[in-house]
Amino acid sequence: MTITIAINTDSINNLDLSPALTVIEQLLQEGVASHEQQLSFDIDFTLEPGDPRELSEIPELRLWFVRLDAKYPWLPFLLDWKAGELARYTAMLVPHQFSSKEGIQYNPEALEIFLMHKIFVLSDWLKQQNIPWQSRLKSMAKMLGYELDDALFEIF
Repeated sequence: MTITIAINTDSINNLDLSPALTVIEQLLQEGVASHEQQLSFDIDFTLEPGDPRELSEIPELRLWFVRLDAKYPWLPFLLDWKAGELARYTAMLVPHQFSSKEGIQYNPEALEIFLMHKIFVLSDWLKQQNIPWQSRLKSMAKMLGYELDDALFEIF
């Protein structure tokens, strides 16, 4: 079951997280574990006619997602990875370029920092929720093009 958060130009321009807060807080009350990989965003942002930018290239939209990530740094757990929500969320937070042949190309160093930050945040959060975490974190890393070695998890 997909759960959609609808955001529009007004909420983005005003850094108003209330559309997301309403949904996410409800999921927390219901028990977040049962909503793994169900969340998607319906973004209605008005662009000027002829504006060629992708949504993840719009500074106001990226700032809205930065604010959301600051509030819920474990949000990737809820995102619908199969529908591309993890990739889009990552694009909102990590510098990148678009290639017509290869698609999105993240800045490699920024992506590594983002991924490791999420690994540390999510490992702690998943442990607090009593949710098995290693395989989930490995899968998330794989979605972003990385293989995590088990030895990494032995360090922390």
